[in-house]
Amino acid sequence: MDQGRHHSKDRRPHWRQVVASWRRRDDGQAFPVYIAAIAGLLFLAFVYFAVGQAAFTRNSAQTAADAAALAAAQDAREQLRDDWLDVILFPDQWDGILRGVGFDGPAACEQAEVFAGRNDAELSGDGCVPPASGGDGFRVTVLTTGQESRRATASARAVIESKCDFVPPDVPKPEESEPGPDPTEPGDEPEPEPEPEPITGLTCDDVAWTIDPDDPTLPSAVDLFTVRLAGDDE
Repeated sequence: MDQGRHHSKDRRPHWRQVVASWRRRDDGQAFPVYIAAIAGLLFLAFVYFAVGQAAFTRNSAQTAADAAALAAAQDAREQLRDDWLDVILFPDQWDGILRGVGFDGPAACEQAEVFAGRNDAELSGDGCVPPASGGDGFRVTVLTTGQESRRATASARAVIESKCDFVPPDVPKPEESEPGPDPTEPGDEPEPEPEPEPITGLTCDDVAWTIDPDDPTLPSAVDLFTVRLAGDDE
């Protein structure tokens, strides 16, 4: 009897065998979970990469569009200053320049194309559209270069705003004078023409400027006009 009971106890699984069996069963159940978790992480990594790449491409396109629009407006600003110098002694011709009109739009748009290329983009769609009036600004649309799947389009608008105002000084009315003397006798020297007066009334950024007819100069283009990016709601 004792041997039988002893033999029966020996047939029971040892506790270490039971634990090992549980571990094998748990390992078999956990393996598919590990595979699913790794696949999920890889998918999330791919999504984050794709989203990040798309955002980078869009930002690159917008940077190129902003740079191109600003380059066109800045070139136009330099043109306006040059045009102003040409008529600096004729204030009655300043009005259009002060309003930021009269420059060569296509020539300014050439600079937009150059700066788009420097930022790995090219003009697209309507390309560069000069302003119909001073406040409209340059509208530029670009397309990034590179692989077809990584190209993006963006647009920007840059405006030119005058920093200056011109208020002509009041011209005094001529005083009534006595009849002049007899015409100059032959041999008499004619009276010299009066010296041109300095031109006043020009104010740029609250700074008054006086134009000396003998040495006419202007502030720099940056001091005369502001160039900035503008939103579609402006």
